[in-house]
Amino acid sequence: MAHKYLKEEHEIFRESVRKFLDKEVRPFFHEWEKQRSTPKDLWGKFGEQGFLVPWAEEKYGGFNADFAYSVVLIEEFEKVASGIGTGLHNDIIVPYIATYGTEEQKDRWIPKCVSGEWSTAIAMTEPGAGSDLGNIQTRAVKKGDHYVINGEKTFISNGLKANLVIVACKTDMNAGHKGISLIVVEEGTPGFKRGKKLEKIGQHAADTSELIFEDAIVPAENLLGQENKGFYYLMEKLQQERLVCVIQAQTAAEESLKMTIEYVKQRPMFGKTLSSLQNTQFKIAEMATEVELGRMFLDDLIVQHMANKDVATQVSMAKWWTTEMAKRVIGQCMQFHGGYGYMEEYPIARRYRDIAVTSIYAGSNEVMKQIVAKRLGL
Repeated sequence: MAHKYLKEEHEIFRESVRKFLDKEVRPFFHEWEKQRSTPKDLWGKFGEQGFLVPWAEEKYGGFNADFAYSVVLIEEFEKVASGIGTGLHNDIIVPYIATYGTEEQKDRWIPKCVSGEWSTAIAMTEPGAGSDLGNIQTRAVKKGDHYVINGEKTFISNGLKANLVIVACKTDMNAGHKGISLIVVEEGTPGFKRGKKLEKIGQHAADTSELIFEDAIVPAENLLGQENKGFYYLMEKLQQERLVCVIQAQTAAEESLKMTIEYVKQRPMFGKTLSSLQNTQFKIAEMATEVELGRMFLDDLIVQHMANKDVATQVSMAKWWTTEMAKRVIGQCMQFHGGYGYMEEYPIARRYRDIAVTSIYAGSNEVMKQIVAKRLGL
């Protein structure tokens, strides 16, 4: 399906991403899932290929790429390996530094994020605060030329390996969401520890962990933007974060449908193939229609997002609708695989367990509906 925002150079780039993943990721991914981690040198390989933060300015090592390059990367990575973290790094975390960072901060951090020397994480969620960000309890107290951070974060994607973590914390404990600041914590910071690696039902090769701050001493110059403005920065960037989630879910649905169509054509059933049965044909026609609708909606949103339009309402709609659609479609695709669909060696099994989280992270689907309702004036 041709995306209307893609030019020839994007498709050439897609081919190079695909070749790299076929050689360096696809053959080993099943093993990495069993090990519950990816190799340490993988991030450096991504950097060498230009797959990390391609939109960064040339002076930081990037190539000023437009968002369509990010779309290509998100789609191709999703086809091979859910949750490996490049979309998070490229299009969710590093943009905070590029937008709100000082020149000195950008010079210090972005080149390492582009080269793959550093990987990143963002620490928002806490044991008692998920989608309700105003309720976070991690606090940062300014003392002279540094902050002292205390608190605990959980469900942090890439938390075990990240060299740089953007931490949402309260600099004013009495101001609710108006008291949140973003502070960048580097690996090796005194008082910053990794908690346990969390066991998830899906996205096994992607590490998710707890992060603990016990009197962590962070230089005051690591504050991102202004104090107490963190919530507003998060809100500004969530449109793109949710769009990344929609791209991943849409791609997962497309891939699952494709593999299922191939499977039912070969699967014998009552002396025919499974694909020749009317139930199969009707179900697949229904799924193909939903997947097509999702793609049309998504492509339109990408075009508008690339034109810097405020599509937060529509992105919130797409986030809940597309992830629910993908869960429905992938569940049905698994059903068509019968007993084999429940076996780990069949890729549909991984799709089934990996898709579940998409309706939870980047703001739960219930929160998406709240946002839509609010923006409709309810």
